[in-house]
Amino acid sequence: MSDILTWQLAALPTLLSLAFGYLLGSIPFGLILTRMAGLGDVRQIGSGNIGATNVLRTGNRKLAAATLLLDALKGTTAAAIASRWGLDAGIAAGLAAFLGHLYPAWLGFKGGKGVATYLGVLLGLVPFMLAVFAAIWLAVAFISRYSSLSALVAMAATPVVLWFSGNEKVALLFAVMSAISWWKHRANIVRLINGTESRIGSKG
Repeated sequence: MSDILTWQLAALPTLLSLAFGYLLGSIPFGLILTRMAGLGDVRQIGSGNIGATNVLRTGNRKLAAATLLLDALKGTTAAAIASRWGLDAGIAAGLAAFLGHLYPAWLGFKGGKGVATYLGVLLGLVPFMLAVFAAIWLAVAFISRYSSLSALVAMAATPVVLWFSGNEKVALLFAVMSAISWWKHRANIVRLINGTESRIGSKG
């Protein structure tokens, strides 16, 4: 009995972190902000998702920037607060926030693609990696002029850099998150292969 109680007490922070992270991550800031601004339902335009890229298609750059910031802060807040209970709790909360953004229960599990929240979790757990991610993104963007390709390459590189920097547990977390986000970007990947993906600065 005492062993079961000990296990339950040990598991409690992780379970609470999962619930906290998911609830925070599932707040659809893109949808909320566009409705508050009188721009209607962001799910009815563009790609139909609730992220900053689609909010930008409303033509309101400030609103898109606010969405990007708030979606990132969901991941940062969840990971940073839960990390007070230990790294495992921080990892659990970060993953849950990411999944909450991608699959919010309140919106029929149809959310965004997760890049902003991914970056937020990265900032909450290993702040130095945000600069590494940004450097990779900028380098690929400069060469290719593709925003989606830049994000995909940076997400593929992130767990590798984390692993070799000695952050094995966090590397595994981001390997999972990168794989899921790649899946969410499958339409972009098809367009990249076909040469029909929009380039940075393109008006098409």
